[in-house]
Formats: sequence, C-alpha cells, structure tokens
Amino acid sequence: MSAWVLPDHIADVLPSEARHIEELRRELLDAARGYGYELVMPPLLEHLESLLTGTGEALDLQTFKLVDQLSGRMMGLRADTTPQVARIDAHLLNRQGVTRLCYCGPVVHTRPDRPHATREPLQLGAEIYGHAGLEADLEILQLSLDCLRAAQVQGLAVDMSDARIAHALLADVALKPGDLGRIHAALANKDATELAALCADLPAVSRDGLLALVRLYGDAKILQEAERVLPALPAIQAALRDLQWLAAQLGDTPVSFDLADLRGYAYYSGARFAIYAQGAGDALLRGGRYDEVGAVFGRNRPAVGFSLDLKQVVAAVGPRPLRAAIRAPWGHAADLRAAIATLRAQGETVVCVLPGHESEVDEFHCDRVLQPVGGQWVVQVI
Repeated sequence: MSAWVLPDHIADVLPSEARHIEELRRELLDAARGYGYELVMPPLLEHLESLLTGTGEALDLQTFKLVDQLSGRMMGLRADTTPQVARIDAHLLNRQGVTRLCYCGPVVHTRPDRPHATREPLQLGAEIYGHAGLEADLEILQLSLDCLRAAQVQGLAVDMSDARIAHALLADVALKPGDLGRIHAALANKDATELAALCADLPAVSRDGLLALVRLYGDAKILQEAERVLPALPAIQAALRDLQWLAAQLGDTPVSFDLADLRGYAYYSGARFAIYAQGAGDALLRGGRYDEVGAVFGRNRPAVGFSLDLKQVVAAVGPRPLRAAIRAPWGHAADLRAAIATLRAQGETVVCVLPGHESEVDEFHCDRVLQPVGGQWVVQVI
C-alpha cells in the first residue's frame, strides 16, 4: 500500500472543487453578515470536558481524543461547532440581549455520519442567542433557505419536527441506562417493532404516544392528526402550534413534518428542521432550537441555529463556470508589470505564461490576452 493513501472517508480537495467551496464560503458568510451575524473562529481542539459537557453520547462517540503534551489533560478534536459557540457566547462575550454569531471551519468525525460522507466536513453555521420567541426560529429558517439559494441549490423543501414532543412523553419516566438513546433511534428509523419492545413497561400515555409518533409524518394534515392522537400535554400542544406557525411563514416553500425525527445531537430542545433538495438524498442543512446548550458554561439562555457541510452542498449542485481570466506573457519590463498590476487591482485574474509553457491548459478560462499594440499593453479578446 502506498504511504500516501489517505484514511477512509478522508480526501484531498482539488482545485475545481476547492474553488467552488471557497466561493460558497464567502457568499454564505456574506449572507449571514447581511442578517447581522458576527463571525467567530473557535479552535479546532480544546479540553475534552469543555468540548463535550452536556452534548450527549452521540457527540462523544464522534469525537477524536488525544492527550495534550503540555498539560497531560485529555483534549478533543471538535465534531460539532455549536457547543464551542455557546461557550463563546456564555463565557467570553457575556452580552446582554440578543447575540448573532456565525462560523465556518472543519470538524472531524470518528465515523462518517451518513453513507459516503466525509469524516472531515467543512461546517458552516449561524446562531442566535438571547431570544426565546419564534421570531428567532423564523429568522434562522429564512437565513438557512437564503444560504442554500445563494449556493444555487434547486428544489428546496423543509421538513420539521419538535424535540419537546418526545421529551414530554418521556418526562418523569424511569428508563434503564441506554434506553433513551435506543428509543430515539427507533423513532428516527420508524422501527415500530423495536419501539414497542422498548416501551412495553412504560406508562400507557407514554407508550401509546411514542408509538403514534412513528406514523406522524407527512403534510400539514399531520399536525391535526397529532392533536387528535397525542396526549393533550401543554408542551406537546405548544410544539404543534409553533410548528404550524413557522410553516405558515415560509410562503411557497414546501413544508412537511416528521414528528418522530430525533436525528442529530441530543441538545435540541424545541422546534427542529431539515432542508432537503431535489435529487440530493440526505438533508443538506439541519437546525433548530437548543435553549440548554449554554447551561454548562454558566449561562442558560435561549438559542437557535443551523449548520451545514459546505462539501456536501457543493456535491449536490452543478459545477460553476470557470472565472474568465486574462493571459499575459511573462516578462520583467516595467510597463508590462505595471499593466498586469493595474488589471489585478481592478479585480481581474491575470495568468502569466511562463517560458516554454505557452500551450498548457490550467484551471482558469483565459478568454482574453494582454499583448503589445502600438507601444501599449492592451487586453484583447481571444
């Protein structure tokens, strides 16, 4: 085996894809800035207790762990950026009122989180802290859709759920260690047989409600069905009202509901959503409300946000056309260098052809050439 073979689900990003990813990174961060979000850059690794406290077993299993050679303490490579941003909001910024933050950087997973996925996603996200109302949930939803539209993703559709429904059905229920995770997995997989076995000893209200969730997916009529078959607990009624209101604000965007969808990290506490695109398979973006995420850092306040993997988004859309460039001869004459510098200052890409490489093709589409005309350097169409 070659010494340069990369680990499974780890890959180099070559020029065409890297260019597309970088263009999207800039466009999506600009979209977030247009909404008033400030950019933060958390570290790729930090002490394990800070990185994982309060995030649940799923994130723990996805996290690479190592020993810090300076302190001897355990450290982790982040598998998700949201807990880090919550730490920044609670521990470093500590602002009063609303704080809007965005980020973009690599995360590392011990295992791919879906078939054919990379273990090194480039995660981009945005989060609002400090507002408990649905206005924040709606803003995050609208920004999510705007980001995917900026990426030229076609056929967007939103699927919604709410973590409060399952939480309410399991409140005050004594479960064996590990059973909660298995129940969540059975719900997400629509495995009614497994779910029935896991819930056999639960109170009737909880058991019947959880088994009903497996069937509650589809269009807006599902919310009416849920009101009929689920117990009339305040948290469930509030969740159904919120989902109905949020869906109504999205205009012509298709919306569906899957009330058993508990995929993702355990810190979600309210309305959740996933955005799909025609032909893309798995969700391109996930988000929702996670009001408890900052509690472990000493500041428990409302929070809602989303994240996506830029590599996954790029794979779901067609390649972008190459940016037109200008071909120029190599030379050290002052007038030539000045002409090239002026063009680059104007935002043009100028590729100098090194001696002996005049017939080579590169990444850039050179549709013009810089050449001497009447003693002046002039750009002409090829």
